[in-house]
Amino acid sequence: MLLSCSHLTKSYGGNTIISDISFHINDYEKCAVVGINGAGKTTLLKILTGEESADSGDVFISSDRSVGYLKQQQDISSELTIYDEISSVKEDIFLLEQRLRGLESGMRGLSGTELEKMLEEYNRCTTLFERADGYACRSEIAGIIKGLGFDEDNFSKKINTLSGGQKTRVALGKILLSKPDLIILDEPTNHLDMNSIAWLENYIRNYNGAVLVVSHDRYFLDRTVTKIVELDNTKGTVFAGNYSDYSEKKAFLKASLQKAYENQQREIKHQEEVITKLRQFNREKSIKRAESREKMLDKIERIEKPFELNSEMKIRFHPGTESGKDVLAVSGLAKSFGDNHLFSGVSFEIKKGERLGIIGDNGTGKTTLLKIINELEHADAGQIKIGANVNIGYYDQEQQVLSDDKTVFSEVHDTYPNMTETEIRNLLAAFLFTGDDVFKMVCDLSGGERGRLSLAKLMLSESNFLILDEPTNHLDIVSKEILENALGNYTGTVLYVSHDRYFINKTATGILHLTERHIDRYIGNYDYFLEKYNEIKEKGTKDNTDNHETAIQPSESRDDWQKQKEEKARIKKIQNRIVQCENKISELESLIAGIDETIALPENMSNSGLLNSLTNDRDRYETQLETELNEWEKLSEQLEALS
Repeated sequence: MLLSCSHLTKSYGGNTIISDISFHINDYEKCAVVGINGAGKTTLLKILTGEESADSGDVFISSDRSVGYLKQQQDISSELTIYDEISSVKEDIFLLEQRLRGLESGMRGLSGTELEKMLEEYNRCTTLFERADGYACRSEIAGIIKGLGFDEDNFSKKINTLSGGQKTRVALGKILLSKPDLIILDEPTNHLDMNSIAWLENYIRNYNGAVLVVSHDRYFLDRTVTKIVELDNTKGTVFAGNYSDYSEKKAFLKASLQKAYENQQREIKHQEEVITKLRQFNREKSIKRAESREKMLDKIERIEKPFELNSEMKIRFHPGTESGKDVLAVSGLAKSFGDNHLFSGVSFEIKKGERLGIIGDNGTGKTTLLKIINELEHADAGQIKIGANVNIGYYDQEQQVLSDDKTVFSEVHDTYPNMTETEIRNLLAAFLFTGDDVFKMVCDLSGGERGRLSLAKLMLSESNFLILDEPTNHLDIVSKEILENALGNYTGTVLYVSHDRYFINKTATGILHLTERHIDRYIGNYDYFLEKYNEIKEKGTKDNTDNHETAIQPSESRDDWQKQKEEKARIKKIQNRIVQCENKISELESLIAGIDETIALPENMSNSGLLNSLTNDRDRYETQLETELNEWEKLSEQLEALS
């Protein structure tokens, strides 16, 4: 066992953050801590690393084990370059290498005992150098720096000139290069693009040590960890498996607990009703029986009502009007900023109801493309055509239209005065504004808070075409899931830029991959894109110069689309036939009921000819009804299988 913590509790000013938390991490284990914002994740990491002390409980880390800790924010101040700063971790290897070069030089003019002595020292240093993998050291350093998103042109940049996010990447590089027995990472993917995150995932999976990570990136957690520690309502619960395993088990446990709570409440209510009835009889025996039941009821260990998001927090937003079938057509779009050529020849179409995610490396022009569509930037070439009755709702983290002199609550209320206070508070809570947060002045909000408020307002706009730039930034996992469910039920059209692969998987019906100055289109979610993209790379058929709007929708994609179209047609045909069957069944049942009424009339009882004719008709209708019922069952099974 590498690390263990037992019964950790921590409070600030009477507010309990974590309570009675216990878990352990074994050698080579990959573990994640998850929970909503404010659940105490970072506090727990600080206690584990000794930055803070717990109010009670114990932390044990083997004394002979090394720990590397990456904080969310780094304040590295250095005149060194990126390469030299990260390389400083391997200073002992470089010193050893210098010693070897010095010995090599010194041995040239020696002989006899002096040469043997220096040769012995040289062999000893060589062994140490090889054990430290010194020959691959520089290659490893360059690989880590590039993997974290710095190209060779950045190697010579000085640390003091870097942004906060770049400094965090440098700090991460130093930790990875030092190879501690346990790496503790607090939101390591925040400042990485998709390629760098994928590289880090692979690095962690193959890392010859243990990892403890806090992250809101669910796709990252799915691909890296095998254990989840959930912090919820100050308590900690350990789940085996990755994030999806945890999510499935959590949903099952929640449903089981809810069912147990409801069953117990029904039993309690039943017992209370019986007790009341027994007391009403007002007889000695019945009163004693009532008292006996009351004692049994008092001994029941009550199940606490499971916490459940208010149903109003499950955001539902609908377009005010329906758009036409053709929502957006982009043709031959090009954009450059001076010598920085972003893209050219970009063409694609969006149809009503589609939800397309734009992905690509940092700097490829994803946000610029959205701004051009929204007429916030001018294109150098190309055309954009907006369809009939299209009402755009745009979310841009840099362009939030908010009033600094209003509170968070009044910002929503003044725009949507028909909403009740409860409705507004539930909406704001879904975007992490709870309690007194709703009375904060807009001017005092951080950039992330302003973004969340703008996104909350957009959800109420009744637009039928949503254009979103990184909508999940600054949201915790619960809020992301609320947004995913809202978009999944949204009947309008959505175009968004996101690096959140789990979010893309949940919401996208197609992918636009902006790469190498052009755009490629894929049908399906992120996993489907990744599968097809890797297939194309392996086949070596990707053309790096042409627009792949048609080429990248190869015959397989068109076949998939055709199959989907045919499948929808089959489903529609079966649905229509089911309706016909149901109408026929209703008609036949009415006819049979009419015959039964006629046969039952007193004046017809002695008319054998009429009764015989009615009976024959009834038998014929019964046979037809049986046939229609069988057909209905058969069609229903087919529809269920297709669905």
